[in-house]
Amino acid sequence: MIPPKYRQLTVSRPIYSEDLFKEEYEKVQRHHKTMLDHLKAYFSCSKQKAKSVALTLLPIASWLPAYRFKEWIVQDMISGVSTGLVSVLQGLGFALLASVPAGYGLYAAFYPILIYFFFGTSKHISVGPFPVLSLMVGAVVNNLVPTSINATDVTLNERRVTVASSVTFLVGIFQLGLGILQVGFIVIYLSQTLVSGFTCAAAVNVLISQLKFILGISIDSPSGPLSNIWVLRDIFTQLHKTNIADLVTSIIIMIVVFVVKELNDRYKAKLPVPIPIEVIMTIIACGVSYACDFENIYNVDVVGTVVEGYQAPVAPDFEVLKNSVMDAFSMAIVGFAIAFSVAKVYSIKHDYVIDGNQELIAFGLSNMFCGSFKGFAASTSLSRSAVQESTGGKTQLAGLISALMSMIVILWIGFLLYPLQKSVLASLIVINLKGMLMQLREVPYLYRKDKPDCVVWIVSFIASVLLGLDIGLAVALGIELITVFEQEGVKIFRCPSPIFFANIDFFREKLTAAVGFNPLRILRKRNKALRKLKKLLKKGELQVTSRGLVLANAVVLSESEDDLNPEELDKPVNCKDFPVEINWNDDLPANIQVPRIYLHSIVLDFSSVSFLDISALKGLKLFKEFIRIDVNIYVTGCDSYIIEKLEQCSFFDNEIKSSIFFLTIHDAMLHIQETHPQTTRVYCGVMILLPVLLF
Repeated sequence: MIPPKYRQLTVSRPIYSEDLFKEEYEKVQRHHKTMLDHLKAYFSCSKQKAKSVALTLLPIASWLPAYRFKEWIVQDMISGVSTGLVSVLQGLGFALLASVPAGYGLYAAFYPILIYFFFGTSKHISVGPFPVLSLMVGAVVNNLVPTSINATDVTLNERRVTVASSVTFLVGIFQLGLGILQVGFIVIYLSQTLVSGFTCAAAVNVLISQLKFILGISIDSPSGPLSNIWVLRDIFTQLHKTNIADLVTSIIIMIVVFVVKELNDRYKAKLPVPIPIEVIMTIIACGVSYACDFENIYNVDVVGTVVEGYQAPVAPDFEVLKNSVMDAFSMAIVGFAIAFSVAKVYSIKHDYVIDGNQELIAFGLSNMFCGSFKGFAASTSLSRSAVQESTGGKTQLAGLISALMSMIVILWIGFLLYPLQKSVLASLIVINLKGMLMQLREVPYLYRKDKPDCVVWIVSFIASVLLGLDIGLAVALGIELITVFEQEGVKIFRCPSPIFFANIDFFREKLTAAVGFNPLRILRKRNKALRKLKKLLKKGELQVTSRGLVLANAVVLSESEDDLNPEELDKPVNCKDFPVEINWNDDLPANIQVPRIYLHSIVLDFSSVSFLDISALKGLKLFKEFIRIDVNIYVTGCDSYIIEKLEQCSFFDNEIKSSIFFLTIHDAMLHIQETHPQTTRVYCGVMILLPVLLF
């Protein structure tokens, strides 16, 4: 096939209203299902339906039978081993962020993958500890179990592990609940700009939290707003106590790892697998520390005894659950948003579909399971996922093999990590923050291209650094919603449900709330104002000049003049016998007050409205109230069945005409631009009306 010379599509057609469309095209009759047909279809059970439900809940049942063993097994094994080595080190390091003993990070690198293997829909993400979530868990741990309390190290660590695992369990409950409720769309409220600023701020928080390990000094870990400032203050006041052995080790580790990672990126096309420099440097550092007895000679802080074997599951601490609800909800949203974003990138690259709601369920179950076995919150790490994908991983079997690497360390070789300096783990964490910190480069670009987005990024970053990740996220969301603006003049309102007796009042309330005023009240106020103006004109107290209406004398209107028959007030405003045209958005004489309205058009998207009853038709007389105050109503995407029913029920009259119906929103908007030339660039606010049944 010869490609077209110019890759451009031009559509030229008339602007169709429903009336014009009917004139040109013949309607094709179709069969409408009865209520009994719908009930039969909904409650029917078949092999296909059962299979569809099973495949949705257990995605492994769809991809495992189609697994190409001979082609993929070697690649998955190489990818799993490579990812597993990185996962072990990140688990140990991120445990420091979570303020729990390093060995418990291995549980976080093991348990979540087992559950995600069965329930997840992404083939390439590496599930496990993530620095942002680990830091958020650590903030809760430091808040509920501060280092200043009087307790032995063993008791303190046990309490911290309990808090971390309980919070993780609650995170899983929130994610599972959101998945069951099918609200995976919630991540749309976290824009790419907000997530970028938030994760960059989280990287700064991680960097600050690791300085004490890199410098080898002992300070408290405060939590809450401005905690980073107090940490930096304590670090600078104790800078003279820096452990030289830790500092030198950290500098060497960071330089070597940075250089080799750059070489990996530059020559990734020529290397079969990236050089596992983190693993190599960890082994070397562990051996040097053991041979030179750094712990006793230089008094460095080491990993110490790593928990061996698996522990029995424990129930969450309900006191912790009660005190960490908001923190856990923030973690649930952030963890899912990051994981879904990464999964979406790889699904597009490798051309397969992921299910947001199923991902919520998978991560919810993973975190509940992990929390029950003393692990901490899991999401997906960008660096691990990149390793798993770049080394040839084809399915989550690579993830399962990476979990086996964690199992080997937990069961058999964990004791070898005893002399490993915590400064080594901190250095590896800091080096892996490069990608997140480099997001600072987005600020100049956003400033040039979109200043509101730039404001969102900067506020998200500053608030998260200064106020903490939980409060910072809330502030960033607030600023993001504030920066969403719309040009006055047009509102688009979408109703994705049938309209009938149970929700017609809800529809009217939401439409009124969306436009910001009650049209009937505006109509009554205008009729009252018109009556007053006519009286003043009749008495000669109001004169018509070239500047408009001018009072001849000071006039005080009595309250009795404000009385009118309610039925008269609800009629259209009749200005035909008035000598001048009244602009209701201008100042009126005699201090007559009428609310100003800058809205001239409302577009209702009825493409998902499949049913109307008599109660709904009566409720839709709200259209007439808007038309009477010069706000045009346009209905788009309406089913022909709905239009037929409106005609049968005599819905149309001299005010509500069939010409208000258009085929698409685009047709309606083009018509609005023709009738209101000033509407050259329209920012449309889409108000979504959820299908709520008010029983």
